[in-house]
Amino acid sequence: MATRPIADIEAYRESLTRFVYQTSMFMRPVFAAAKASVQRVAYAEGEDERVLRAVQVAIDDGLAKPILIGRPAVIQARIDKAGLRIQLGKDVEICNPEDDPRFRQYWEAYHKLMGRDGVTPEAAKAAVRRSNTIIAALMVYLGDADAMLCGLVGKFDAHLGHVRDILGLNEGASQLATVNAVMLDTGTLFIADTYINEDPTAEQLASIALMAAEEVQRFGLPPKVAFLSHSSYGSSTRPSALKMRKARDLFSKMAPHIECDGEMHGDAALSESVRHRSLLDASLTGSANVLICPNLDAANILFNVLKQTGGHGTTIGPILLGGGGAADVLTPSATVRRVVNMTALAAANAAGKRK
Repeated sequence: MATRPIADIEAYRESLTRFVYQTSMFMRPVFAAAKASVQRVAYAEGEDERVLRAVQVAIDDGLAKPILIGRPAVIQARIDKAGLRIQLGKDVEICNPEDDPRFRQYWEAYHKLMGRDGVTPEAAKAAVRRSNTIIAALMVYLGDADAMLCGLVGKFDAHLGHVRDILGLNEGASQLATVNAVMLDTGTLFIADTYINEDPTAEQLASIALMAAEEVQRFGLPPKVAFLSHSSYGSSTRPSALKMRKARDLFSKMAPHIECDGEMHGDAALSESVRHRSLLDASLTGSANVLICPNLDAANILFNVLKQTGGHGTTIGPILLGGGGAADVLTPSATVRRVVNMTALAAANAAGKRK
């Protein structure tokens, strides 16, 4: 096993301590918003140990009123095994998918929503029994919860489909999208669309960029948007380059108050001097913090590479944009810290929607 000189280890520890502090500072506005108006957050994977550890933090810090969806006996056993202090029925509400008095209300609501999409009453009953994500979304839809988190187990698209079916789109939104934040030593980058739209049009990209920019503002940051491409300021006329150029033009008309530029290379997005080598009158100052990619593959690859190479594995998201309720679909790789951060974000989002 390779060893490092002690000086390197100490430098690493100092760097990690500084990074944790920066992460806390970045999340401070979101945590403050969550604490200012404590919301009920339903967790579809209420039996998952990561959720239980995150819920302990949420209770201790006053971030949310947790609702755990799961079997009470299993939840209690895992609380005891993890050495947590959560008291069922006192600190958290439990929704037992195997025995909840609201079962009839929930399947009837689901059938009413999905009946004309081939979901019979019996199929609705089976779906509600089978899917905790459906239960969580119905809780938000019916007002039994203010926000929900799901996705720690299973496929992202399956969870997203249930959330979309039940909660729909936010007023004014034309589609759902996702943005992920990765925290680097040099700052935080927001990358879209990382999980939903496979090959968005220029119009969709402009809309996604606007939703992502609005999300960045919730963190107390001024958004600076870059539309990324293999082309930089007209160096290519391939269709993808023209799409990104058009997306930038549409966005600048939709949000003239937000700095943006494109189409551009990734390095140009982060360096004003690199941009000036190609264009002296670039319409973006400093470094961009919102990176809009031409397709899902590009966004997801960029996010995951940055997460591993420069972000110490610390990320926020996926943050669901355009949804009709306060809901977020996480991924199986989510850590306890990410669940805590997303709890605060979902709660703050719910509080904002209620205003």
